[in-house]
Amino acid sequence: MRRLVLLAVGVAAASLTLPGLAGAHPLGNFTINRFSRIEVSGPRLYVRYVLDLAEIPTFQAGRIDARKYATRIARNAHLAVDGRRAALIPVRTALAHPRGAGGLRTTRLEVVLAGPLLQGRVSVAYHDNNYRDRIGWKEIVVGETTPSSSRELRAYPKNLLQSPLDTTSVAAKLRPTGGAEVVPPLSRGASLQAPDRVADAGFASLVGRSHLSALVILASIAAALFWGAAHALSPGHGKTIITAYLVGQRGTPRHAALLGLIVTITHTIGVFALGLVTLALSQFVVPDRLYPWLNLVSGALVVGIGASVLRARLRQRHLHAHGHDHHHEHRHDSGTGPSARSLVAVGVSGGLLPCPSALVVLLAAISLHRVAFGLVLIVAFSAGLALTITGIGLVAVLARRTFRRLSFEGPLVRLLPAASALVILAAGLAMTVRAVPKVH
Repeated sequence: MRRLVLLAVGVAAASLTLPGLAGAHPLGNFTINRFSRIEVSGPRLYVRYVLDLAEIPTFQAGRIDARKYATRIARNAHLAVDGRRAALIPVRTALAHPRGAGGLRTTRLEVVLAGPLLQGRVSVAYHDNNYRDRIGWKEIVVGETTPSSSRELRAYPKNLLQSPLDTTSVAAKLRPTGGAEVVPPLSRGASLQAPDRVADAGFASLVGRSHLSALVILASIAAALFWGAAHALSPGHGKTIITAYLVGQRGTPRHAALLGLIVTITHTIGVFALGLVTLALSQFVVPDRLYPWLNLVSGALVVGIGASVLRARLRQRHLHAHGHDHHHEHRHDSGTGPSARSLVAVGVSGGLLPCPSALVVLLAAISLHRVAFGLVLIVAFSAGLALTITGIGLVAVLARRTFRRLSFEGPLVRLLPAASALVILAAGLAMTVRAVPKVH
C-alpha cells in the first residue's frame, strides 16, 4: 500500500508540473498587433488600418510621427485588384498613447488608406506585410459591418491569447456601392484611448508609485518578493526539473538553497541584459526574438543534465549487478550528491528566461528616473521567484528523506533515481522541440 501511495504522489507531482515546462513566458509587453478592415464606399476601396504597439515596442520607438508611420504602413500593405498591384495612399490618421503597465505608454495608431476606384465586380487580394517578423495579433476583415474578433484591437478574446489570430492575407470579390464616396471615420476620445486594453496591476505597478517614502519602499520590496514567488508558480522556470534533479541526485537542503541563489542571479542578469538590448541594440536585435534562443539554450542544458544523471544511474546499477553487495549499495546511496557544475546548469536553466514584467519595470524605472529603485524591485522579484523554487526543492528533498526513513523497498523505489533522470531528459527534449520551430 505504501508503495502505491509513493507512486501516486510521484505521478501527481509530475502531472501538475510537467506541462509548465513546455510553456513560455507571456510576451504581451512585446507585441505589435495589426488590424485591417477592407471596405468600399461609393466607387472607392478603402483600408482602415489599426496598429497597436505594446509597452516595450512603444518605448523603443520613442516619438512616433503619425504621417511617417502611415506612409510606411501603406508601403507594406499590398493590394491587388484583378491581379494588378494597386496603390494605397494614407488620407487620415489618428494617434493616441494609452497608459500601459508600469506607467509606460502604449500606442494606438489608426490610418485610413485610400485605394483605387472599382469598375464593376472585381477580385481583390490584400496582404499585410507590416512587422511580419514580430509577434502579435494579426487580423483582417472584409466589409464595413463585419464584426472583429478583437473589437479592432480594443479587447482581445481571452480564449485566444495563447494562440492569437495570424491572418495576414485575404481574397474577396467586391463591387462599388451605391451613393457618394465617404472616407471611413476614425476613432476619437475614449474609443481611441482603448481604456480596456491594459490593467496596470501587480509587479509592474510598483515602480510608478508617486511618493517613495521609506515605508513605501519597504512595502514595495515585500510586494515584489510576493509577485516573484507567485510568478514562479506559473508555467516555466523548471520546477519539475529541479524537483526531479534533487531527488535523483540525492540533493540536500543546502543544494536547494544554492539552486535558489543561482536562479536569482541568473534571472536578474537576464533582465539587465535584455534591457541593454532594448535600449542600445534594438536596431540589430529585436528583444522578443531572443526568447526562442533562450528557450533553446535552456532546453539543451536540461537535456545535457538529464543525460548525465541517467548515465550515472545506469553505470551505478551496472556496478551493483556485477557483485556489489547490499552494504556497498547503501553506502553509495549516501554519496556526495550533485556536482557544482550540474547545480549551476540546473539553476541557470531555471532563471534564464527573463520575465517580461521585470523588463517593463526596468524600462519604466529608466523613464521615471528611478533606476536604483527599479533595480531593487527586480532583485526582490528574482529573489521571490527563487524562494518558491527553493521551497519546492526543499519539499522534494525532505519527502525523499522521509520515504527513506520509512524503509520502503521494492523495484519502484529503487528505480526512482533513474526515473527522475528520465523526467529531466523528457522535459529538456520537450523544451528543445518547442523552441526549435521558432528559431529563424
